[in-house]
Amino acid sequence: MRELKILAVVVVLTLITYWGVEPFAHSQMHPQVDPVNYNFEEADRATSKEAVEKATKALAEAEKKADEKAIKGAKTDLEAAQTFEKTINEFWDANKEAIAATPNVANGEALVTANCTACHSIESKGFPKIMDDATAAGAYGVSTPDLGSSGKIYSKEYLVAFIKNPALGSKVSHKFTDGRVHPMPAYELMNTPQEIADMVAYLQSIAPKEMTNKEVFVDACQRCHGLKYADMQKRTMGAFSPADDITKYMGKLPPDLSQYIISRGEDSLGKFINDPQKLLEGTAMPRVGLNQESQAQVIKYLEEVGDSKKAQREELGPKFLIYLVIFAIFAFLWKASQWRDIH
Repeated sequence: MRELKILAVVVVLTLITYWGVEPFAHSQMHPQVDPVNYNFEEADRATSKEAVEKATKALAEAEKKADEKAIKGAKTDLEAAQTFEKTINEFWDANKEAIAATPNVANGEALVTANCTACHSIESKGFPKIMDDATAAGAYGVSTPDLGSSGKIYSKEYLVAFIKNPALGSKVSHKFTDGRVHPMPAYELMNTPQEIADMVAYLQSIAPKEMTNKEVFVDACQRCHGLKYADMQKRTMGAFSPADDITKYMGKLPPDLSQYIISRGEDSLGKFINDPQKLLEGTAMPRVGLNQESQAQVIKYLEEVGDSKKAQREELGPKFLIYLVIFAIFAFLWKASQWRDIH
């Protein structure tokens, strides 16, 4: 009986830790953020509104404490949040015409050829790289992507937003202030909404129908991130942009992603890829802009690289628990038979 009481105490304490203490600690270290949202217009309107509400609350708290320094800082933050909310809402309002336009693919081909191939390759259509990755990174801060798959891995809405204004489309406008400009020009200054719609339609028309998980990762992530353990032979996939250039451009060296599926987990990775600002406000990492299918492929590939034994581990788990239960029963029966007389 005493053993059963001890077991009951251990079970209760374990459950309290698992269902009470651990979730509370996790919530403090990882505050809850909005779930992944692939409707970037909706997400931007919501997050900018939340930023204004947060800044308004901070100002009210500062005024309640009558802290002049805090009040001044809170007013500045509120003005910045209100200005950005107005900017981002006007930006998405302006995108509607290009998103809704009936595109002309032939005109889009001419525009992409004239405007984009000076910096970007489209290998599938016979446009090779003008510069190697190192030279491009030296010129722009980061190597430029091949556009052949962009119509597959990104949504039409994101492509329109990015072509019109890359800094706003990828949520890194906070990096480009005081005269700093995004290395890619904003085509809203050079092309009409109809022309941008045509360019996007062409990129979608040349995109591959299917891509492997690795191909999506290479096109979406490898310009900045490397993988030390890219396969079972531990062959490295280095970032296309040299470390010095990408560090200067981003402010710090982007991490190797080999083990991020384990250290961060699928949920956290998904939220960060979808909108880095939700989890790390002010980060230099842009919103990648992947559609739902492509983001799932990136995460799946990180799982293949960093947690290739996941299926085997999950299959082994229930078997091991069954073994422990059987072992505990035999241990209890053995103990009862050996110590019965002593008790």
